Amino acid sequence: MVNYKKLGLVNTREMFQKAIEGRYAIPAFNFNNMEQMQAIIQACVETRSPVILQVSSGAREYANQTLLRYMAQGAVEYAKELGVAIPICLHLDHGDSYELCVSCIKMGFSSVMIDGSHLPYAKNVALTRKVVKYAHRYDVTVEGELGVLAGIEEKVSAAKSVYTRPDEVEDFLTKTGVDSLAISIGTSHGANKFRPEQCTRDEHGILIPPPLRFDILEEIERRIPGFPIVLHGASSVPQDKVAVINRYGGKIVDAVGIPEEQLRRAATSAVCKINIDSDGRLAMTAAVREAFATKPAEFDPRKYLGPARKALKELYKHKTTHVLGSAERV
Repeated sequence: MVNYKKLGLVNTREMFQKAIEGRYAIPAFNFNNMEQMQAIIQACVETRSPVILQVSSGAREYANQTLLRYMAQGAVEYAKELGVAIPICLHLDHGDSYELCVSCIKMGFSSVMIDGSHLPYAKNVALTRKVVKYAHRYDVTVEGELGVLAGIEEKVSAAKSVYTRPDEVEDFLTKTGVDSLAISIGTSHGANKFRPEQCTRDEHGILIPPPLRFDILEEIERRIPGFPIVLHGASSVPQDKVAVINRYGGKIVDAVGIPEEQLRRAATSAVCKINIDSDGRLAMTAAVREAFATKPAEFDPRKYLGPARKALKELYKHKTTHVLGSAERV
């Protein structure tokens, strides 16, 4: 058993309380390699933002659970080395089983998500409650989910969204004891969050997605005032990154994300954690493709992963400062 506190990590409880009071959201950035971790820590130190290092089950398999533990510990020390001891949480994203959550807690995770949203309500409650009971023994915080997001996130997939039902949230919190709740109000996973026929186009032909269901969010807030709410699938899919990818041989068609002004609005509510993954993938891929295309003789990985890391850092600095409002909160 590895206690996350010995790694210098924190859980989300105090993070979320401060975020709700300050009307901002904590960035939850996914990572599975060194360059991503470096970019996240550099960006959050430079903007003085708390951060959640988020690991999916697929990322854990890819990177190895032991290496991830030491990378998270290294992230804490790296932030200090850069000059600011920012609060850092290590979080399991979309845990799909009790066993996976337990394994992550034993390996030093300070927060876990158990995603039973695809199950019948009673089974979601039972699974979530079981994870909470175990996690709270070790002061690990737990995120649950009600409602279903469309798209694919590792091993979790859905063809269409199912909005969270506000009339279920109070019962769910009472029966499970979760510390935060992921809801579905129109976000979705991946770089193609909406089908073209669901969108309108502006004068430049850019797809404009349907707005988020803030009416559902407001009703949930009314029913569970002050409770931490989470948005998954909240990448904005920057069109300049998509254009670079396609210019240098990529084939990303009809990619559309969540407008940043809608995320800014959400971040001033009880939404205190916003997950961003696809935007980072696009930024890194655009930089790598450009490096390969413009410097075809280059074969030193540092010469293309270095620019990718820089692009990711700049993207995340933008997110903490201009979208989530988490900059200058440390």
